[in-house]
Amino acid sequence: MMMNETKILEGLNALSEVDADVEAGVALIGAPPPRIRPAGFETFLNIIVSQQLSTESARAIMGRLQALLPEMNANALLAQEPQSLRDAGLSFRKIEYAQGLAEAVKEGRFDIDGLVHMTDEKAVESITALRGFGRWSAEIYLMFSLQRQDIFPADDLAIQVALGRLKGLEKKPTPKQARNLIEHWAPWRSVGSLFLWHYYRGAPA
Repeated sequence: MMMNETKILEGLNALSEVDADVEAGVALIGAPPPRIRPAGFETFLNIIVSQQLSTESARAIMGRLQALLPEMNANALLAQEPQSLRDAGLSFRKIEYAQGLAEAVKEGRFDIDGLVHMTDEKAVESITALRGFGRWSAEIYLMFSLQRQDIFPADDLAIQVALGRLKGLEKKPTPKQARNLIEHWAPWRSVGSLFLWHYYRGAPA
């Protein structure tokens, strides 16, 4: 089920009925745009590349990797010398993570296509078993690539700040507090998360 504009509006209407702060926030800044990423190896590689980098830097490195690899798959990555990956802009640690991902795919320990058939929690477990992938990375993949409807990446700093602002708190909530604050947003927590990112950028501080 795609989280397109129609689905996002449906979710925001449902959230507005159960949360007056969301209703007021939507009235103030409107609905967020959809965020859809393709499922597959390239997106997992992109998650590794993007860690602790600006969007512009990550995009430049991905461009060099796309030029370097004949195909965006595990075998093509494993065929590269580490130095050529280093020249493309990957740090030594990210090269380890990328090779670990590719090896897990090649050896059948990690089934990217199989994630679609797993529950949210099982898919998160499968992704976080890889080196370099924490819960946040897994939840982002579930939201944007698998289009899961009820994901809330509570470890995301922008989401914590936006939720604190939306709820009029003196400081940003901890991940645990954030999860408790939005428990009543189920089963629309992915739309709620999209809205919080939108609110973080668009609402007056």
